[in-house]
Amino acid sequence: MPDYDEATYGERIADVYDTLSEVPTDTSESVALLAELAGGGRVLELGIGTGRLALPLRERGVEIEGIDASPAMVDRLLSKPGGREIPVTVGNFADLEVHGKFSLIFVAFNTFFALPSQEDQLRCFGAVSMHLGPGGAFLIEAFVPDLSQFDRGQRLHAMDVEMALVRIDAARHDPVAQRIVAQHVVFTEAGIRLYPVQLRYCWPSELDLMARLAGLRLENRWGGWLREPFTAASGRHVSVYRAAS
Repeated sequence: MPDYDEATYGERIADVYDTLSEVPTDTSESVALLAELAGGGRVLELGIGTGRLALPLRERGVEIEGIDASPAMVDRLLSKPGGREIPVTVGNFADLEVHGKFSLIFVAFNTFFALPSQEDQLRCFGAVSMHLGPGGAFLIEAFVPDLSQFDRGQRLHAMDVEMALVRIDAARHDPVAQRIVAQHVVFTEAGIRLYPVQLRYCWPSELDLMARLAGLRLENRWGGWLREPFTAASGRHVSVYRAAS
């Protein structure tokens, strides 16, 4: 996808993102943990999107702002009650052109993997480290790669099959670049829509090494927002990094 850039996913999917079946709608567990980690300080969300987590955090009194590459996603956030009360920077969170220090910086729901290269991901860790205040934390929620989903480097998955809608996920996998290139294809009576996505996934151990290079250390890794143990069977992780002492 040569025309794909940092804003493409959000620009194409913003108008339906909040209705996607795979996007969690119950944010109570994640918001509770994030508010606790914030400890009353400033919070920055990388890839704030339509405000799925930022809006309920603001309702709890958390001082939050965000950054996102997609103006369309930010517009959806601003259209919601309370959305205009959240400062948002439109830009690439690998460079993190924001001001000040934060007690918590977080990136949820695999969004860290939207950074297209290891170099971009390393830059993000470095920028996060520079913007964390004393004792600040960096939280990442992401999937654990499961390469068994791919057969000869590809995957076709029926995500939704309904009377008036069929949604198919077609993906190619490059194990050398750790890259997944996919299209979510939606068929309805009105026509066909394409929602492209590209991810550069990381193993948890690679994230830990990136963190160490940025002067951060893994403090906790859980299998979910309720601090479930992280095991070999965990499909995702919630990892918390802090500045090395």
